Formats: sequence, C-alpha cells, structure tokens
Amino acid sequence: MKYYLLIYGNPAEAPQYTAEQQQTVVQAWQDYETETKTAGVYMSSDGLRPVTDATTVRVRNGKPLITDGPFAETHEQFGGYFLLNCKDLDEALAWAAKLAGLVSVADYGSIEVRPTWNQA
Repeated sequence: MKYYLLIYGNPAEAPQYTAEQQQTVVQAWQDYETETKTAGVYMSSDGLRPVTDATTVRVRNGKPLITDGPFAETHEQFGGYFLLNCKDLDEALAWAAKLAGLVSVADYGSIEVRPTWNQA
C-alpha cells in the first residue's frame, strides 16, 4: 500500500538555523531518506518552494481565475512529502513518527499520513 507522508509546518515558527545547524538538518533528512531506501519502502520525495511562490487556478463561470499565492489562508503550509510503499498503516505511522522526530519538523510541524487512492 502506498502512503504519502505529507509534511506541514508554520513558516513563522520555523527555526532560524546557523549554517552549521542547517548542515545538521540536511544530513538528518538525507539519513532518513537513505534509511527508507535501505528498508525498501522509499518511492519518492520532494520539498516545495515557499507558498509565496504558489499560483492557484480556479474555474468560475467556466473561466479560469488565476491568482498568486495559496488557495486558502492558513498558518500551516504543505512543505513536502515522502511517498512510501508500506505493508500497512502501522508501518507507515512508524515511518511518519521517525520523520516527525527530525530536527526541522519536530519543533514546528506535523506529518499527515494519507493512503493513495488505489483504483483496481
């Protein structure tokens, strides 16, 4: 079963790291990715640019309405994901707990675990 680990955080609460601390955070993320690959559950992952770089498209009265920024005002923003192929929800939750424990997520963010829509 495929599960997305969706990473959310409030940029206003994000820690301001020194260059040395940032290097430690990057290494922790790389170690996590390596661990998921070694375990054979890794499928993909990516981070997102800040929400200030987003563009939202809506259709109103049959015409596209394009605006800068996110769809809705919110404090927590979607910042990235891991897509893992786990045997069940319990395994996905265990990986999410490890991810939430990383330095850059633990203090100001959360991980939403969501299964993919499997169409048989």
